[in-house]
Amino acid sequence: MTKNSSDSSVPTSAADRARWRANLRDELDSAALYEALAGAEADPQRAGVFRELAQAERTHAGFWVQRLQGAGETVAPHTPSWRVMTMSRLARWFGVGFVLPTLTAAEYADRNKYADQPDAVAAGLSAEEQQHASVLHAAGRGDMHAVAIARGERQPDAAHLPSAAPASARGMTGDEIARTERWHRGASGNDLRAAVLGANDGLVSNFCLAMGVAGAGADGKTLLMTGVAGLVAGACSMALGEWLSVLNARESAQSQMAKEAEEIENTPHAEQRELALIYQAKGIARRDAERVAAQIMQNKDTALETLTREELGIDPAELGGNPVSAAAISFGLFATGALIPILPFMFGSGPWAMAASVGLTAAALFGMGAATSLFNGRTVMYSGGRQVLVAGLAAAVTW
Repeated sequence: MTKNSSDSSVPTSAADRARWRANLRDELDSAALYEALAGAEADPQRAGVFRELAQAERTHAGFWVQRLQGAGETVAPHTPSWRVMTMSRLARWFGVGFVLPTLTAAEYADRNKYADQPDAVAAGLSAEEQQHASVLHAAGRGDMHAVAIARGERQPDAAHLPSAAPASARGMTGDEIARTERWHRGASGNDLRAAVLGANDGLVSNFCLAMGVAGAGADGKTLLMTGVAGLVAGACSMALGEWLSVLNARESAQSQMAKEAEEIENTPHAEQRELALIYQAKGIARRDAERVAAQIMQNKDTALETLTREELGIDPAELGGNPVSAAAISFGLFATGALIPILPFMFGSGPWAMAASVGLTAAALFGMGAATSLFNGRTVMYSGGRQVLVAGLAAAVTW
């Protein structure tokens, strides 16, 4: 719980008031986002975690409201930022898991944001922000035991298994197992990043190609055919590359799993020792680690799954993903981006089509740059403007 303060001796310079306003916006944005996550989360335990985080952020916001009002300022109603509204919609559409990696990374990066603000440190806000980062990280892993520890509700238990251990070894119920699997199988923030970058590749490469052909003095029909050829060639190349990459990763994972299964069959005691050492390295006492390893090795399927995750770092349920779907998605994203610069030339030619192509591409580039601000921490104007500038320079060189 933060401490209230209305001390009239607190400095009220313009810089202090600006800092308090920025802090208030950040806290209210975080509260709104956590409330949106709670509304989108189907698991009642994790939804409760998000609601508690939202309430804590609103308590922090109240501290800054008191500061501002004590300085004679009127606090206007808060409107969530573009980033918060976008992340909230994505959570509702695609699930909390889609945005949680990005949110967790941002929360972790901001965990020390109050460390150099004496008033926030004295009120306990700095320590609570660090705790929030730990709670969110544990919730993202689906480890409610770690959530309880981060919230101070439990003490670390040396016999507690890591979240990567099989559900059966952790004594989870069937309902808990099902909820955990749904949590991890959903789309992730990495999918969002890949989607933006994939479409951006098609947009920039085909725009530069179109500008190069235009710089050579080609007519509209030639430019259109060149753009279509660039779209098809680039999309096929991206799809083939993605297919080979995922397929090779999958085959490599299957090969390693086959070797691990052979070792479990032929040298089970050596594998049990390896597993016990892995758990000891995670902070579990030697006796407990050996007991757990022995229990896991009683079932060969469970042992293979556990060693695959713990020793090889491979998720047996995914094995690097599906190469066909990865190739199809890569093709579609690249083609979508590559289509934008040549759209105007499908309906006309000449200077107006060129101007329309440049304008449409610039707008799409800005939008994609703005989308990257969801996970790079930059402002929309900075990310969008940078994207337009860099792509514009590349197109100018090609032209």
